[in-house]
Amino acid sequence: MLSSTRCPCFHLINSIFSSNSNFKALRHMIRSQTRCLHNQSDPQSLSNAFYNHHNFQSQHNPHSLLSSVIRSTTLCASIPICQLIHSRVVKCLNYNDGFIGDRLVSLYARLGSIKDAHHLFDEIPNKDLVSWNSLISVFCQKGEVSLSLNAFYRMRHEYEMNPNEITLISLIPACEILEGSYLHGFAVKNGLLSETKVLNSLINMYGKFGHLNMSSKLFDTIKSPNLVSWNSIINVHIQSGLMEDSISYFNSMRRVSIYPDQATIVTILHGCANIGVGKLVDIFHGNILLSGLDKNIPILTTLLTVYAKSGRLSDSSELFKQMKNPDTIAWTAMLAGYAIHGYGKQAIEHFNLMIQKGLKPDHVTFTHLLSACSHSGLVNEGQHFFNIMSSVYGIEPRLDHYCCMVDLFGRSGRLKDARVLIDCMPMEPNSGVWGALLNGCKVYNNIELGEEVARKLFTLSPLDSRNYIMLSSMYSKAGRWGDFSKVWGLMKSKNLVRTAGCSFIEHEHKVYRFVVSDKSHVDFVRIYDKLDEVMGKIQEVGYTLNREFVLHDVEEVKDDMVGEHSEKLAIAFGLLVCNEKMPIVIMKNLRICGDCHNMAKFVSLVEKREIIIRDTKRFHHFSHGLCSCGDYW
Repeated sequence: MLSSTRCPCFHLINSIFSSNSNFKALRHMIRSQTRCLHNQSDPQSLSNAFYNHHNFQSQHNPHSLLSSVIRSTTLCASIPICQLIHSRVVKCLNYNDGFIGDRLVSLYARLGSIKDAHHLFDEIPNKDLVSWNSLISVFCQKGEVSLSLNAFYRMRHEYEMNPNEITLISLIPACEILEGSYLHGFAVKNGLLSETKVLNSLINMYGKFGHLNMSSKLFDTIKSPNLVSWNSIINVHIQSGLMEDSISYFNSMRRVSIYPDQATIVTILHGCANIGVGKLVDIFHGNILLSGLDKNIPILTTLLTVYAKSGRLSDSSELFKQMKNPDTIAWTAMLAGYAIHGYGKQAIEHFNLMIQKGLKPDHVTFTHLLSACSHSGLVNEGQHFFNIMSSVYGIEPRLDHYCCMVDLFGRSGRLKDARVLIDCMPMEPNSGVWGALLNGCKVYNNIELGEEVARKLFTLSPLDSRNYIMLSSMYSKAGRWGDFSKVWGLMKSKNLVRTAGCSFIEHEHKVYRFVVSDKSHVDFVRIYDKLDEVMGKIQEVGYTLNREFVLHDVEEVKDDMVGEHSEKLAIAFGLLVCNEKMPIVIMKNLRICGDCHNMAKFVSLVEKREIIIRDTKRFHHFSHGLCSCGDYW
């Protein structure tokens, strides 16, 4: 007999026929039905099995037929079974019995058969508001916004049905700003704006598209905001990078005796991670302890992720050790922390321990594991884990995994292997995969392959300025200024601009931002004096300015441009204001350039300070003249 764990419908059938009477006969029927359910390639056998089952029920317990069909719709996981249930409903029941018609519509849509769902809905007689709301909701969940809006129009104009607040809270989250504004007007006109749930949906919708003033105005109209309201207004401000405003709302929420839940804390912590506000993280860690949420695994997982992204990997690791029964997501989050800090060997040890504990890795786990191997130059290990993904763990490689492997080969100089791997991919490579190869071409000055890859990227992502910058930097390094000018001319013709590099550093609960040659800080004179002093010291011990990292062929401006990069200004500011016993932690919005990387190593040696710089790729820990990346990034 096939294992009952393979088919959820087995438990349903078994429970229906659990009485002692006719047990032998029923047991035979259960076995045959279970075998048929697994043989979904034979619709006739499925039909016979369900027909016999429901025929037996109608004879012995006709009132249970409806309940068993309803339960079948909740357990069904395939179109053939859904069609089978549908056929039994047509023969034995009425679509309006127990809303079974609506349930089947939702089931078809949930399983991806939108066309069947639509046709069935049109066949259902006497459709009420629940039917329409169910259809609109499931279409929105499947991303079929146009069909949802069409249903909204039909229910009003063809069937003269008045939508209610349930209709709107299903539609609004799926809409773009134009449709959402229309629904806002509809809510005002029909008196539905008094419903807090509708207002919460509108707050999220406007915030998602950057209309924070409207979100705030709607929030202010709520007489007694509930926890969802507060979470919504906090979240939209964090999404827009307005951390200070979100904290203000959080404090206001506490003042009216509404206490945060998991969603509140996770949202705030993600905001802290995005801007690297370490001290604020400590405050919320204390809040978690006081709120009794220190046993909540999702919250602790987010907290350890934030610590890792703030450069405090040791705190992240300590928090993980204190967690009781961490799940796969928590284990993966800790592994991701090792990966972004470039600690490949520790990531592998962590993965092996995870397996020993009996946890099953998923595709996200392997993405971070391969990334850790890539950032640490562990080519053989990366290849091993890539191979056992499918052979041992049954996880077929996805685009992210191929991207990590191409990056791994590219960073180690094995550009031909990377190109062969791309050619062997079972799916079309995306811009992430080609971008990883282009980066390898840049590192190893392979202009011929780089040009080929760049052309593919220009086709795939014509408006991504990073690809043009990458190719132009290769030309700049090779002194091919004519080709360099052509690439920049192409960028100009597409109205593309280079993202300005900026560095962030926290001091006394405030985050300071620096750009190249920045003189906006109130103490910029002291900062530049400190920078001149430090540059003089490190030049005495062997540092020389590397001007190739400026994409310009005017020699006289190169020294100033490189010497006043945002990272250097942030380091000088950190040396002035940060406690000597604490590391200087800097966040960079772009990848750190080679000269700033070299400068940070020398500063850590001369000033005897630990410097941590997080760029878009990873963390760099500078200490005693060395970097944790081993100059491999």
